Amino acid sequence: MSDTRELFEVRDWDAAGRIGRLDVPRAGVTVETPALLPVVNPHIQTIPPRELAEEFSAEILITNSYVLHGSEDLREDVLERGLHAFLDFPGAIMTDSGSFQLAEYGEIDVTNEEILEFQRRIGSDVATPVDLPTPPGVSRERAEGELGTTQRRLEDAAAFDADEMLVSAPVQGSTYPDLRERAGRHAAGVGLDVFPVGAVVPLMNEYRFGEVVDVVAAAKRGLGPAAPVHLFGAGHPMMFALAVAMGCDLFDSAAYAIYARDGRYLTVRGTEHLADLDYFPCACPVCVEHTPEEIRESDERERLLSEHNLHVTFREIRTIKGAIRDGELLELVEARARGHPAMLDGYRALLEHADQLERTDPASKGTFFYLSGESARRPEVRRHHDRLARLSPPETVLLTEDGWNEGDGGDGEIGDGAYDAHDERWSIVPPFGPVPPELAETYPLSAEVPERTDDRAYEAAATSVARLVEANPGTEWTLAHRAWPDSALARVPGRVEVVRLGSSEGVEDSDAE
Repeated sequence: MSDTRELFEVRDWDAAGRIGRLDVPRAGVTVETPALLPVVNPHIQTIPPRELAEEFSAEILITNSYVLHGSEDLREDVLERGLHAFLDFPGAIMTDSGSFQLAEYGEIDVTNEEILEFQRRIGSDVATPVDLPTPPGVSRERAEGELGTTQRRLEDAAAFDADEMLVSAPVQGSTYPDLRERAGRHAAGVGLDVFPVGAVVPLMNEYRFGEVVDVVAAAKRGLGPAAPVHLFGAGHPMMFALAVAMGCDLFDSAAYAIYARDGRYLTVRGTEHLADLDYFPCACPVCVEHTPEEIRESDERERLLSEHNLHVTFREIRTIKGAIRDGELLELVEARARGHPAMLDGYRALLEHADQLERTDPASKGTFFYLSGESARRPEVRRHHDRLARLSPPETVLLTEDGWNEGDGGDGEIGDGAYDAHDERWSIVPPFGPVPPELAETYPLSAEVPERTDDRAYEAAATSVARLVEANPGTEWTLAHRAWPDSALARVPGRVEVVRLGSSEGVEDSDAE
């Protein structure tokens, strides 16, 4: 096993998402992440692996070594020819160990050491030990017991002579955050290479995306930011942006083929049934060259749907990479979240971990777009609130929604000479709050905020006013606002003079809160 820091290099960050480079020594390739690993069934290949590389630019795929090991038809062939020649794939190949079958059927007929040795002999580039995938909702006693078994198997895998083959270290623990965090810390410490978060498929199948986020967040706290993270079984493009923002790098998808077999058509908003479509909402080659009716009547229906599903899935990975590079990943996550209520639950859960996201989120990006009340909880807002204590205001400060240039809101709105009566005039930018003039053009305070913003933006701004006032008891403060809601004004400390703008004749309303 190699030093993870040498194998995985991060090039760009946004929230906890990143574009990285994963070196796979045995294959002699470097995989750019986030990356999709199409699942290849050794018995049935709807789309040949060579085509996955040449037509879809797949750099890595995953197949099941347990299926190969147990197949009389395939076992000797793959041992003799090697996995790359057997599949005819030029990129990196990861292999699963039979843990899925163990979860489905309760037992498998191979030991951890035997399947690791088989993976080494057939030429796997990234092998997987036999972990115990503990499903959601089980007792804590069972989750702890099975986690202990998984951890012992990871320690055995770390002692296994893998040569140049990378070995993954699955992170289990069911839906207990402390167990997931403990599992992540143990996995990161045993000396293995890639870190799958396992047993989340039942959550994803039930669209429990908020719980998926909590599981990943806990695992990431244990693993630390340097570890390449694989979200096992995450194959639907609708949730990739959310998972990447939480810090996942690798995704394996059997959905493209399984859904096609059932006549289902993937989109980034969810799944459609081919039988219900009159028009294709996609511009991939399959959708441009065929109508839904033509594919319904085609003998190649399954293959054509598989191709579309792969096109939309790989396109979403590219879209995510572009969003990370442009500093717009969270805007993309929010756009995807508006496509399904369960995804909105996932986005809200993501923002509950804003402190964790903020640790790797760049201090400077493009333009911050305030899109909804959820935007008030983003890590950039949290960072500004936390850094208010660093500011050194003078004896008197006017906080105003009128901006910095005297007269841009109308001279005299808060009384003649009011601007001159304060040592400094700072702007209020919901949801960030107080912004001194010297920071006006810096990210994220140059944010694009709608004129008709919501109460949560004002409440967040008022919270930041309270923090700044508390940190500077020697300063006198005046807040000049335009019809802030009562819920926001209630958060403003009582010693702040509060006036309401809106009348060219002077103060429309003045209260000491």
